[in-house]
Parts: sequence; C-alpha cells; structure tokens
Amino acid sequence: MKYDHQQIEAKWQKFWLDNKTFKTENKSEKPKYYVLDMFPYPSGSGLHVGHVEGYTATDILARYMRAKGYNVLHPMGWDSFGLPAEQYAIRTGTHPAQSTKENIDNFRRQLRSLGFSYDWDREIATSDPSYYKWTQWIFTKLYEKGLAYEAEMLVNFCPALGTVLANEEVENGKAKEGGHPVERRPLRQWILKITAYADRLIQDLDLVDWPESLKKLQINWIGKSEGAHVYFMEPTTKEILTVFTTRPDTLFGATYMVLAPEHPLVPRITTPEQREAVEEYQRQVASKSDLDRTELNREKTGVFTGGYAINPVNGKSVPIWISDYVLMTVGTGAIMAVPAHDERDFEFAQVFQLPIVPVYDPKEEEEIVRQDVLNGKKCWPGTGIAINSEHGDLSLNGLTVEEAKRAVIEWLDLNKKGKAATTYKLRDWLFSRQRYWGEPFPLLKFEDGSIRLLGEDELPLCPPELSDYKPSGDGQSPLAKVKEWVEITDPKTGKKVFRETNIMPQWAGSCWYYLRFCDPHNDQQAWNADVEKYWLPVDMYVGGVEHAVLHLLYARFWHKVLYDCGYVHTLEPFQTLRNQGLIVARSYQNSSRAYIDPNDVQEREGKFFDVRTGEELTSQIEKMSKSKLNGVTPDEIIQEYGADALRLYEMFMGPLEKEKIWNTDAVSGCRRFLNRFYDMAFSEKVSNEVSEEALRMGHRLVHGVKKDIESLQFNTAIAKMMEFMNEFTKLPLYPRIVVRMATQALAPFAPHLAEEVWQQLGYEDSLAYALFPEIEEKYLQDEVITYVVQINGKLRGRFELPKDQTQETVLEAARQHPHIKQFIEGKEINKVIFVPNKLLNIVLAS
Repeated sequence: MKYDHQQIEAKWQKFWLDNKTFKTENKSEKPKYYVLDMFPYPSGSGLHVGHVEGYTATDILARYMRAKGYNVLHPMGWDSFGLPAEQYAIRTGTHPAQSTKENIDNFRRQLRSLGFSYDWDREIATSDPSYYKWTQWIFTKLYEKGLAYEAEMLVNFCPALGTVLANEEVENGKAKEGGHPVERRPLRQWILKITAYADRLIQDLDLVDWPESLKKLQINWIGKSEGAHVYFMEPTTKEILTVFTTRPDTLFGATYMVLAPEHPLVPRITTPEQREAVEEYQRQVASKSDLDRTELNREKTGVFTGGYAINPVNGKSVPIWISDYVLMTVGTGAIMAVPAHDERDFEFAQVFQLPIVPVYDPKEEEEIVRQDVLNGKKCWPGTGIAINSEHGDLSLNGLTVEEAKRAVIEWLDLNKKGKAATTYKLRDWLFSRQRYWGEPFPLLKFEDGSIRLLGEDELPLCPPELSDYKPSGDGQSPLAKVKEWVEITDPKTGKKVFRETNIMPQWAGSCWYYLRFCDPHNDQQAWNADVEKYWLPVDMYVGGVEHAVLHLLYARFWHKVLYDCGYVHTLEPFQTLRNQGLIVARSYQNSSRAYIDPNDVQEREGKFFDVRTGEELTSQIEKMSKSKLNGVTPDEIIQEYGADALRLYEMFMGPLEKEKIWNTDAVSGCRRFLNRFYDMAFSEKVSNEVSEEALRMGHRLVHGVKKDIESLQFNTAIAKMMEFMNEFTKLPLYPRIVVRMATQALAPFAPHLAEEVWQQLGYEDSLAYALFPEIEEKYLQDEVITYVVQINGKLRGRFELPKDQTQETVLEAARQHPHIKQFIEGKEINKVIFVPNKLLNIVLAS
C-alpha cells in the first residue's frame, strides 16, 4: 500500500471534527494542563509556514499531555479587532466585518488542515459582541478603581491612518502599517494607569518560569530608577526646572541643561533672539517617534534656548538647550548634563563645544586614561573618588559614589533644593484610538462633563453600522460622524448625553482572552469563578518574541487588577512561557530593487539569476512576507508533502527558540521518513513475536522522545525517531508491541499517520487518549560492557558484564576469570584503580 497523505489526513481531520475528539470538559478527575498559543490576528494573506512553528509546538505538547493522562485545554481564537484588520478592509474595499469573517474562515481552514488538536467549541473572536461585552465590562472595573482617566497627551498621530499610534507602531517617523508620515500632536485621550502597578510588574516576574532575557526586557521597559529630583531655577522667570537623576553625586559636573523640545517651559525661557531657531527645531522633531529619538548611535542635535538656570549646589549659571534625545515622557523631560561622566552628554558637549568638568578621579585606571578623563578628553561613566565637588557647606571631595549620593541627597533635602525620588520609564497606557473597527468605550458623558459607566445590562455597546468607516484625518474617530449614535438621551437619567467616539486599541481584546477560553459560552459572567480556579494559570504559553514586552505587560497589568478585584486567584496569568524563533527565508531583488518570485530564480556557482532576463540578482535572508515574495503558505506544502511532513520539518529545522532558514526542498526528507514509517507499519514483517533487541529499541525511543518533548527539544526527538527507524528496519521481524510504541512516540508530531497506523494495529478507539507507553528501566541499560583488566599496569584480559557494575563486582569477576585469576591468586592486592564501565587495574604488593 502507498502512503497517500491526502486521503489519510482528510480522513482523520474529519473524524476528529465529527467526533469532537478534542473537546475539553471543565471538570475532571485528571490533573489539568492549559497550553496556549498567542492567538493570531487573521490577516488577509492567511498563514505562512513561519506561523506554523509555534502552533505545531503547542500541539505536540497538548497531544503528549493527553497521552500522559492530563485534562488538556488547547484552544484557538482570533485577535480580530484593530488597525491591521481595518486597513486590510480599506485596501480591499470591503467592510471590516465582512473581510474579518472571510479571513477567519481561511485561517480556521488552514489550521484544521494541519491537524491541530484545538477544542473548536471554545473558539472566540475579539470582534464578536459576546466577547467584547466583557472587554467593556473589564474597562468599567478599571475605571471604578481609578485606573482609567482622560488627559491631553502629546501623541504620535498619523493623518493618513487617521489615528494615534503607539511608539512601537512607528519607525523612522513613519507608521509601520503603510509607511505613512507620523506627527506629534496634542490630543485628549483615555489613559490607563499602568504605572500604579510598576513595582508589582517587576517583582512578580520572580514567580514565573520565563526566559531570563524576556524578563530583562520587561524590567528594562518598566525602567525603575532610584535617585533624586533636583531643582534648577531660571532666574529671569523664576521658573523651577525639575530634573530627575540617578547620579545626584555628579551635580558639580553639570555644565548645561537639556529640555525635551516639547517641555512646556521652553517658550517661556527661550529668548527672542533664539525663538525662530527653537521653533524650527521643534517642528523637525515633531515627526520623530520616541524610539527614533533615543537611538544611541544617532548624531546629537539641538538648539540653545538663550536661557540659563542656576545649579543648586554651586550657584553657577548653566545654559539651557533643547534636544530630541531628551523625552518629555521620561523622567521630568529635563536633564542636567554631566558630559564628563555620561556618554550621550559627552557626545552632545563635543558637538556644541560645551564645558566638560570631571568630578570623579578614576585612580585605579591606567595613567593615560586617567589623564584623559581629568583633562575632559574622555568620558568616564565608572566609579572613582569625587573631585571638584565642593562649595559652601557641601563637600563631596574624597567620597566614593555611594557616599557622595547619600551626602548630596541629604543636603538637597535639607536646603529644599531637591529630594530622593524613584521614577519609571514606563508611562501610563494611551488607550484611545481614532478608528472604527474596535471596542467602543462603555460610558456616557453628560453636558457638565460628568460620566456614567454603562451597567452590565447595557452591554455590549456595539458600534453603529457604517459604510464609510475610513478615518477623517482630523483627529476624530469615524464614529463622530454618526450624530444619532453619539448624541442620545440617557435612558436611565433622561438627560442629554454623548457617547465616546474614540475606541479601544487592539491590545484590549488580547489582554484577557486566555480567561475567556476557560468559559467561552457563559453569557452571565466573563468567566465562572470555579472554572477560573480550575484552569489558571496557563501552564505553557508559546508565541513570538515580538510580543515580549507590550502584550505581556498589558495582560499582566489587567490580570493584577482583576486579582485585586477578586475575579482571578493567581498573581500571574502565564506560569511558563517560551518564545519560538523566527523562520526566515531568502528573498531576491533585481537592479531596480523589485522583489523576484523564487520560482523565477536560478542559482549558478553561488550566484542568483532571473531566468527570464538573465540579470544577476541580489539575495538576502529576511522575515517572510507577501511583499517580498518569500512567504510560503502551508497550503502548497500540505498539498505536495502532507501536513504531517510539514509539522515534522518545522520541528526538525532546529531548536524551537532559534531563528531558522526555510528550505522547501528539505521538507522532502521528512516526507521520506514518514514513507518509511508507513511502509514499516504496514509491512508483512510486523509480527506478534518479540525480541529483546527490539524491545530495547522501543523503550529507548519512548524514553528519549518523552524527555525531549518535556524539555521542548523537538528536533532531537525527531532525530531519535529517524535513528530508531534506521536500526529497527534491519531486524528480521517487527514486533507489533514495538511498532505500537514507536507509533505513540510519533503521534504528537505526525498525528494523522499515527492514527492510521494505530487503526492498522487493530485498535478501534482514537490514539488521541491512549496512554503513553510505560518505560521499563531494564531496557535502557546497555546489555554488556567490556571491561579491560590490568595487573600492575599490564593488560591481562577482558570480559563482559552488565553496565554500571560496582568495583567489588568487577573485582570478583576478575578473581574468577580463567585467564586472569592466575596472576592474582595467593597474592596481596595493594591497590585497585577502577574506572566505571571501562577499566580495572589491580596493583599487587611487591
């Protein structure tokens, strides 16, 4: 019989779906295991093979844990609200409700074609009113706890997209979605007070099993800093410029100040002579994102305001500059610049020829380095002994860094010129978007400015049906155009009220979806308390490293709020988290920088040519994307090689967390392995007879695959299966019990083929819940080890014993060995040198 992957995969996918094989109950005597993917937003281009990697990894875990006797929750849904879905709808001229449904249908079809063992009865979509009803309800809880407020903020606004963008959605002053220009604009926005949870978001990382690199990203993003607020006074206006610094001990080295161009005091302290230059610089900076402005390798730019401020520790006047490397959203938007001991300040001072005064002597350094520091020719951010730091009743000279910090903070506080302070880089979460396709805010605004939250009985609040949902570009949401929806009479008070026309960001729906999966059909509650206690926390969460900061930070924040409200019982939502590495592919461009279809490329002697024109092409390894013509869809791979072969190849490419280069041709190797497995399982050599050698192979395979799955080393598990096949197929007969063991080891990776073989072996029930084989330790031992025996260092014989014998056992065997005992009989043994599983050297008394 030939291995017909199309027939076999269609058969078992239908069987699983018709029989609801993977339907999960919320109550079970079994231990629970919740394994979750970072759910996708259903883009118009559908899945490419890069997406399949993480989903395959979680499916292997889900299938394995079922076989280990666990009640497994493995759900799938859609992050279907948000900017990408809306922009796709605009490009294709469809309504986002229609295009989103079509995209979801396509994604679902693709995922089912890969045989993933999702409980499809729990499918959710963030754009479904039955889901976002509870997103709106959670917002009301945030508001009630004082964690949601309105304020005017300077934001990234994209006129072409017509909406505010997060810093992470902007690159080089342009929107990542579409490449449109972005400008800085003040807008009144809804904001969530995530900063209130900053310390807990850091501390509770100790409770979870996440990669240390990911924890560090979160900690750095929150950016907790301890130091001091220092008050500089501008003498003309008497304005106080407050700076935050982690190094108040370097105040005597502060030779200038820098304000963010958006600092509200810039207009007041700018002199008439400098006003035109300052305003021009502010206009230039308005198009840059915060990420662009803080790029370390950028050349420093800035403008002198014409104003000065008084350094509080020595009374000296220091010039006030503005520069884009200082952000209004970090600290106080103003810094004291100490160029002798801060690299950015040093670079700025060199560009604009500003004074550099060292206040630490790096005495332990080489003399040439030390002299460069003392002469202001080199920046020294390290430690040393304080110098040049004395004025009036304050002297730091001779102190270490920590001693100087304590002394200057005490002086500042005593003289009311500053105080100890802790700050965070984390800003409150900008929560408004000026779009159509998203969750409306569940509130009403009265004419006097007061607000009434909608009650649970008034939810969900759905957006109005709009045929023209394109952004206006004037900072208003498309919802603002629908007067009959915006301006209404409040049914509960009878007063005229206004609905909020901004909507929530895409992040809102993805903050809590792991909770709704526990209880997706509950129309009375977001989730049942007993169900939440049963399933949470998520035991394994797998997704891309691109979500390492914001999604996880936002989800953790919401979870902690829900914990404080008594709605969840765990401090953290995701106990164990792992990131899959990016799958990249080679792309090709011609001299016009146009991308070329790989099917039109030929390689000759390490160079690439367009077969249509003969032109030599440039190539590079890049992230898969439709625009670069290097995205490979799973559909075409499944058609030619099968879903099981694709799953196997995705895992065989390398360690899960590493970046990997896609090679379609290499899928054929995994397909050949599956062909061999099928041929072996359906061979006439399958027998009820059993051999010790075959049992040893089977138990070792199961043991190795078990260990590798549990440590997420899927590539080495597959290598062990391939090695097994090479050795097992050399046997004269294939014991049925060992074929069964091999099939169960393969099942999490290639479930369709495994189910077919399982049926061939005579089992009527699905393999999905068959318990993983028990391992007998005796079969994991090597049968024999050859021991080398020496007498006084000379080889006297060899013999075989079972592995891992004690020295006493091996010595006794040597005493009984017919060729060795003659050398030791009647003689005194002075010393024994024993190397386990290798050598016994007997040293006789002379």
